Amino acid sequence: MTLTEMLERSVRKYGKRYAILFKREKITYKELGERVDKLASGLMRKGARKGDRIGILLGNCPEFIISYFAILKMGGIVIPLNNFLKGEELRHTLNDAGVSTLITSKDFMETVGPLRPRLEELERIIISNKSRTKTLVRDKSSISGTVTPKRGVAPSGLYALEELVTPEVSATFPEAAETETAVIIYTSGTTGYPKGACLSHNNLISNTISSAEAAQLRSKDNFLLVLPMFHSFTTTVCILVPLYLGAKITIIESLRAFGEVIKEIMRKRPTIFVGIPTIYNILTQFSLPRILTFRPFRFLNPLRLAVSGAAALPVEVLKKFEKKFGIPLIEGYGLSEASPVVSLNPVKDIRKPGSVGLSLPGVGVDVVDDQGRSLKRGEVGELIVRGPNVMRGYYNLPQATEETLKRGWLYTGDLAKMDEEGYIYIVDRKKDMINVRGLNVYPREVEEVLYSHPAIAEVAVIGVEDKTKQEVPKAFLALKEGRELSKKEIIKYCQERLASYKVPHKIEFRKELPKTATGKILKRALKKSTTGSTEKN
Repeated sequence: MTLTEMLERSVRKYGKRYAILFKREKITYKELGERVDKLASGLMRKGARKGDRIGILLGNCPEFIISYFAILKMGGIVIPLNNFLKGEELRHTLNDAGVSTLITSKDFMETVGPLRPRLEELERIIISNKSRTKTLVRDKSSISGTVTPKRGVAPSGLYALEELVTPEVSATFPEAAETETAVIIYTSGTTGYPKGACLSHNNLISNTISSAEAAQLRSKDNFLLVLPMFHSFTTTVCILVPLYLGAKITIIESLRAFGEVIKEIMRKRPTIFVGIPTIYNILTQFSLPRILTFRPFRFLNPLRLAVSGAAALPVEVLKKFEKKFGIPLIEGYGLSEASPVVSLNPVKDIRKPGSVGLSLPGVGVDVVDDQGRSLKRGEVGELIVRGPNVMRGYYNLPQATEETLKRGWLYTGDLAKMDEEGYIYIVDRKKDMINVRGLNVYPREVEEVLYSHPAIAEVAVIGVEDKTKQEVPKAFLALKEGRELSKKEIIKYCQERLASYKVPHKIEFRKELPKTATGKILKRALKKSTTGSTEKN
């Protein structure tokens, strides 16, 4: 079935059940289905058509889920946009995907507005703002640039989301095949620019069903959604899985007020917690009400299972979390190109700390050498994956697709080994990708920004551990002769041009960077030693 059919099935079967809990708002499956249909109809009235790439730039809110399925309902392709991106980063993704419609909120218009003259395909912006949308849409002075009318679009191209969902459904929705692209997830690639992984309905449905089966999830569960919704891990595990099961989704707007997260757990009583290692590390150190950790009263804690993904989970964090909360924490592995879950530790069978578990039902994995030959158990090589969850390819990048998809296998670029029982252990990344709190940072992208500074002669960015044992970017710099630059100046320069998680706060100055005979900077040497360096503040 398609994702649209999956939701329709749940609406029919679980209509009166709550699907979404957000602050004081409660949305049943029936109400969710109605809102999806109305928005899909509204999008078509404003000129959106089957096959259009439609972007979603929103924070964690019900409108993200409604927009996601409305786009699919009217035959569009969903482009979930990283809401941490700055202007130029966002512009590249919007233009690369050819986004014609953008669904966003007033929170992001300061970023989107100035980009409009350089957004080649963007025809319309749908703005969600329950309290001020009409004012914002009327006030054209708040939006930079103009949009040339296309296909009968209003001159401003600005519409209020709430206005699109008020009329009755008046459209006949197009049919979609399960093999058609449903979502394009942008992930950093070997060029340093994000690449769009094209995922079909079948890719995502198969991964949804396999993930639910492997983690033994059920319709009575209540999923706590705290991670950013645009992330592929969040979308599959915290949105698609519960909607497939007929379960609840408790949405947390932000993790910044961590005390509020604990209160929401007590109020909404979620049973499944999905997070990344950084969150679990915080939880192990967070001071909880004593009654929640006192063993006889642990029944007050509704959580029955915690799932970790998007980055490697330290064994020490796993042990401390399970001891403190008394529930299992299972680690998995995945990548956007695999929809994204590849493996998961069993809930009731043997769980091996340090391992990312066994491959999902229906998903095949192997470890191969540089020639693509299978290695023996225990030997380290590149992890490759095949199955119905593997992407169709990269959007408009045939060469990159051929390099990643070979003979039916997805080459992950991750170094791994498997034991005799098939448990997978991720050893390292073959690529230079830096994983910052579950988000990918490609060094070249940061290096390009630093190279644009007039005082910098050479730069290399690598991933290093911070005090919490999490990976962060570190920049090695060689300045031009006679120039001076402080650490604070570099950080400010990057903050103006990069998403905050990409900014290197660890900076090391060197007279020159180590190189090969051909002049290529030796990053391996930088990782091994920092002798002879000086740090400036």
